Amino acid sequence: MAYEALKLAIENNIALITLNLPDKRNAITPRMLEELQLALGEIEAGPARVAILTGAGKAFCAGMDIETLRASTSATHGQHVEEARRTAQLFRRLWGFSKPTIAAVNGAAIAGGCGLATLCDFTLAARDARFGYTEVKIGFIPAIVSVYLARQIGEKRARDLLLSGRIVDAAEAYELGLATTVVAPESLIGRAYEIAGTLLASSPSSLTHTKRLLISAAAEEVDREIEAVIAASADVRDTADFREGVTAFLEKRPPRWTGR
Repeated sequence: MAYEALKLAIENNIALITLNLPDKRNAITPRMLEELQLALGEIEAGPARVAILTGAGKAFCAGMDIETLRASTSATHGQHVEEARRTAQLFRRLWGFSKPTIAAVNGAAIAGGCGLATLCDFTLAARDARFGYTEVKIGFIPAIVSVYLARQIGEKRARDLLLSGRIVDAAEAYELGLATTVVAPESLIGRAYEIAGTLLASSPSSLTHTKRLLISAAAEEVDREIEAVIAASADVRDTADFREGVTAFLEKRPPRWTGR
């Protein structure tokens, strides 16, 4: 199919998904959410045995698109639930994807973009990449990713990142367990293909069964938690602090929090 928000190339059993909104720093739009689901479906049904995810331009993914954020401030509660559910479904699909996934993080991976990067099986970071869950800075919460992050890096480290909203460089991301490898920017895609080649040398059946084994132990609990965080995400979008945080961000001024 024809994609608008991303590019999909499949060659030699390797699929390359490139988030392709560089003028928006590859921010997550509703169209991108839809196309990522479609691309993953095309990869899962096709001959590719490994998927690589990267971004066009200088950023990997800057999180939620500004226009989508703006629209959220006047949406209904039901619309907030549906928006949170679409994001949760994509993250769950990526976490439970049947084929190995590799994120090649070529720049900033922020908020939801950090979720996309860290939910892949392998997360390669260029030395100038940046990672952060910054939702609390705009009156939002890192609801969906919280289901997965403590499982990946431990609760204490997850609390540090999610409560502070701080951005870390590639070296610290590696120390925290967000990134599995740090490479020179010019070597990033080559290294991703090198890892993909190593994976292709293994039995595809064994890789699929190993991924199923890794996922199955936590799947029931993850699915139950996802339903809870969808509700929490929608509730926060109804607050005055969320509307103020997004408005302040769009107006490039400090927010005036009320705690409501």
